[in-house]
Amino acid sequence: MNKTGPIIVIEDDIDDQEILDEIFKELNFKNEIIYFKEGEKALDYLIKTSLEPFLILSDINMPKLNGIELREKINTNEDLRIKCIPYLFFTTSAEQKYVVDAYSKSVQGFFVKPNTFEKLKSTIKIIVEYWLECESPNYIK
Repeated sequence: MNKTGPIIVIEDDIDDQEILDEIFKELNFKNEIIYFKEGEKALDYLIKTSLEPFLILSDINMPKLNGIELREKINTNEDLRIKCIPYLFFTTSAEQKYVVDAYSKSVQGFFVKPNTFEKLKSTIKIIVEYWLECESPNYIK
């Protein structure tokens, strides 16, 4: 986990992307925020980039490759798996089957998007600050 790396947000809803962008600007974290509307494009980026992302925040319900399928593909890619990138679901789908399926894929968190700007901002702040405090095997000094 590279704490100075970009935060990858995989969200197909443009309105949600804009709200998240405003929140990240207000919170003033130093990490670059990179948005993807599709899981396939995010996977392609993760495979090809030399950057090591800090976090992946992913929706579940997306066209082509959904968040659960994307997580599975990351887990089966040795190069991506050893980067220890925390993968968190950030979604409106809180159905039990999604939560169980997500954790069966070894996600590091499952969050339901709050319905107000301030609650959403607070949740994002808590998530990022938590992971800034965590250590991973490949970044302990």
